[in-house]
Amino acid sequence: MARSLTYTQAPWRETYTEIIDVRSPSEFAEDHLPNAINLPILNDEQRAKVGTLYKQVSPFPARKLGAALVARNIAQHLESHFASKEKNYHPLVYCWRGGQRSHSLAGVLNQIGWRVTVIEGGYKTYRAYVRQQLETLPPQLTFQVLSGLTGSGKTYILHQLAQRGVQVFDLEGLANHRGSLLGQQWQNQPTPQPAQKQFESLLLLELQRFDPSQPIWVEAESNKIGQRYLPPSLWQQMKQANCIEIQLPQTLRIERLLQEYPHFITHPDVLKRKLGFLKFRYGGQKIQHWYRLIDTEQWHTLVGELLSHHYDPAYRRSIGHLYQEASRILEIDQVSDTTVAALIEPFE
Repeated sequence: MARSLTYTQAPWRETYTEIIDVRSPSEFAEDHLPNAINLPILNDEQRAKVGTLYKQVSPFPARKLGAALVARNIAQHLESHFASKEKNYHPLVYCWRGGQRSHSLAGVLNQIGWRVTVIEGGYKTYRAYVRQQLETLPPQLTFQVLSGLTGSGKTYILHQLAQRGVQVFDLEGLANHRGSLLGQQWQNQPTPQPAQKQFESLLLLELQRFDPSQPIWVEAESNKIGQRYLPPSLWQQMKQANCIEIQLPQTLRIERLLQEYPHFITHPDVLKRKLGFLKFRYGGQKIQHWYRLIDTEQWHTLVGELLSHHYDPAYRRSIGHLYQEASRILEIDQVSDTTVAALIEPFE
């Protein structure tokens, strides 16, 4: 005799053999529960086809087509993904709002004899939980903000602190962006940022790992990193945090930036296109001057001018407006383990 389906509105409180998202690949890519896998009941093309039939013809033929496609897809999943599952297999299944798609798969798995749990309300239940947690969790935490002009080695310092066991909140890593006009991350080519909803899911996962009794180090950011926004509660908590400023000579900052952004040297056309967005602020003559520096490979001069004319003034304005005045300024002539030790010493 088949078990009865189990329903939950708080799946994060239990442990499952597997978490299965039956939505389409595009829905899954936008966001999903942590550690979920995607076994679509309808792929994107099939979902669009059924939806078009539903709107342009009538619901009845759309349901017939949808049922045939769903049955075919479930059969494929049974013959591949579920073929090796043991009797004690206990999956969690969800779709967009806990409706027909999740029940289609959950019902078949239940008939086989597995204990299946369905999220009541589907992904929307999880999404409401994320929003609620991102509002209430940040005020319970204490942040330590690390500021400094572009190229001061803040990201390196934070990584070194993390290796020492210090709590570090790598916002740029989660957003996959360095937080500036030229901040898009590269791995042989530009890599995309996560969708806003996925970014918030990643933020929550990190926040939940932190010990509230210990400070959390984070780089000074605006409320927007690339095209992704920080939740208001987190942003407010960061703005109120204690701030330490790193000061590094410009010559060393230039060297660091040339090492950290080699893709712009190998792809000067991309760099020109990015700088073109600044024409409204600095005028065509200045942009053409920077283009000539790129064409003649005067990289040190170019980076120095970008720092002096664009990055440094913008950073000083934003820091002065957004964050409290630095409680401590650490002037260094290199970014090293010694720097990190000096930075963290008062907190040990």
